[in-house]
Amino acid sequence: MQQALLASVFVVASCGLAYELIAGALASYVLGDSVTQFSTVIGTYLFAMGVGSWFSKYIVRDLVGRFVRIELLIGVLGGFSAAALYFMFVWAPEPFKLALYLIVFLIGMLVGLEIPLIMRILKRDVAFKDLVSQVLTFDYLGALAVSILFPVLLVPHLGLVRSALLFGLLNVAVALWAMWLFRAQLPAIAWLRGQGVAAFVLLAVAFGVAGEMTSFAEKHLYADEIVHAESSPYQRIVVTRWKDDLRLHLNNNLQFSSRDEYRYHEALVHPGLATLPGARRVLVLGGGDGLAVREILKYPQVESVTLVDLDPAMTRLFSTAPALTALNEGALSSPKVTVVNADALVWLEENRERFDFVVVDFPDPSNFAIGKLYSAAFYRLLDKHLSETGLAVVQSTSPLYARQSFWCVVTTIESTGLVATPYHALVPSFGEWGYVLVGRRAHVPPSAYPVDTRFLAPAMTPALFEFPKDMARVPAEVNQLNNQVLVRYFEREWRHVIR
Repeated sequence: MQQALLASVFVVASCGLAYELIAGALASYVLGDSVTQFSTVIGTYLFAMGVGSWFSKYIVRDLVGRFVRIELLIGVLGGFSAAALYFMFVWAPEPFKLALYLIVFLIGMLVGLEIPLIMRILKRDVAFKDLVSQVLTFDYLGALAVSILFPVLLVPHLGLVRSALLFGLLNVAVALWAMWLFRAQLPAIAWLRGQGVAAFVLLAVAFGVAGEMTSFAEKHLYADEIVHAESSPYQRIVVTRWKDDLRLHLNNNLQFSSRDEYRYHEALVHPGLATLPGARRVLVLGGGDGLAVREILKYPQVESVTLVDLDPAMTRLFSTAPALTALNEGALSSPKVTVVNADALVWLEENRERFDFVVVDFPDPSNFAIGKLYSAAFYRLLDKHLSETGLAVVQSTSPLYARQSFWCVVTTIESTGLVATPYHALVPSFGEWGYVLVGRRAHVPPSAYPVDTRFLAPAMTPALFEFPKDMARVPAEVNQLNNQVLVRYFEREWRHVIR
């Protein structure tokens, strides 16, 4: 019996940490700023565990029965937590944060009751010093197991909703196991067993239809037909279609519309690359959709393109899905292109190659994980990979809607000694969008484009590099790794736009 209860400690510790990670990941997906979301979720959860541990002293009778009921409550509440929060975000987004922290608090408080109750149940058979060491050892081992499995196995293969339901089933299984172990000590065991079986069946059915549940919610979240949806270890990838318009969404944020993405990608690539007739080696950081690569491959003098994108799910999707490869014209399958799935910052640190042109096409700096890729440290590293006459271009959010964020990118680049040449273009899906050309000398805009374009024309080029009064430069701090001021600017400005 002692070994069985210690095994239960391992399972309940795994479940407790899993619910915490799932809540933090879900909040990051829908609210952005992963550091803030995980920090506040973990803080709330740990505080709630403390509250639960304190309340455990008031449970003086029927310890086993109370433990079983707590496990059933955690199983149902934790198991359905991700689904409930996801549906709330779709249909009632206003109280989402309140619901998130209320659920996290309730689960944390119930989890805080578990270990004290198990220790009190075991204290009749185990010496106190052995009891504490054994219970805490299994508790920490369970937490370690989930912390490893969560990013490697659970999120990419099960997703957040199904992972939560799986751990809910484990909590209910522990309750059913405890009922069997202590059946002689449970006066109302038939009623309790009926509750346990009902909870297990409910969670099992939900686990079986979790994919349909998620698809149903996403159909209401996105106005258009969903043609592809998957969760990778890094993000939720959704592709929608309306008539001839394909749209890519990452973590619910629109990345492009096929109706006007050519404006964005032509503006990203050609004002820089058109001025480099000797460019042979090109590096693309981010841009796993292959659309920037499509524009680069229009230049016959380019001999090689290295694409570094963190998420293999993205590059695989845009290398194999017929509608998407038609959009990028099979760019990722070109013999000139080498695809590397790696963190761009780490790859730059480990690689010594130099390039004639670098496209930095990261998502907007909506969280600290991405914000580091807009830091002075990153641009100093980027400088080491530019050839003597090389240029880089950085997508830099909107100078109209996120004005200080845009000029923060410019200020940060200039702080490294590089010359920044900002410009902008109108992309209807996003509005005015900003870019910055980066080099060691002042950039002279191209007087002509040597390749076919749908949007750019020589006559309009000078206007790209002129900023009207409402987009003119404003003061901004340098974005350093240790302050991440750009993320704060971005969050404040875009929150104001959304409202």
